Amino acid sequence: GIGVSRILSAVAEVSNDENGLIWPMAIAPYQVHMICANVTDDTQRTLAEQVYDDLQKAGIEVLFDDRDERAGVKFKDADLIGIPIQIVVGKTAVDGNVEIRDRATKAAETVLASDVIANVMARIAL
Repeated sequence: GIGVSRILSAVAEVSNDENGLIWPMAIAPYQVHMICANVTDDTQRTLAEQVYDDLQKAGIEVLFDDRDERAGVKFKDADLIGIPIQIVVGKTAVDGNVEIRDRATKAAETVLASDVIANVMARIAL
């Protein structure tokens, strides 16, 4: 039979790149991996927490990386884990913007924080 361990092995074998695993949306442990680039920056931290709360209220499963680490470490870890959608709250937080990245294609776009829910819901529905 097919058990959890076999499914994970099959996904790892088929869905990966040089940076790590790429979870298919249907079986990903989370739909979104949110990264606050600099938790010591009040603007970034506040916006990240707001977006995180909004995503949770919308029923979207989110892994929130709010560790006090360098941004590069967080980005590398996010790619290694392979959650399908990455949201980065970084320097553009001062303008109310976040970056949404597709883990599989590496495509990224900057959107207003107020548009994150609609954007993520559209990506999940694909």
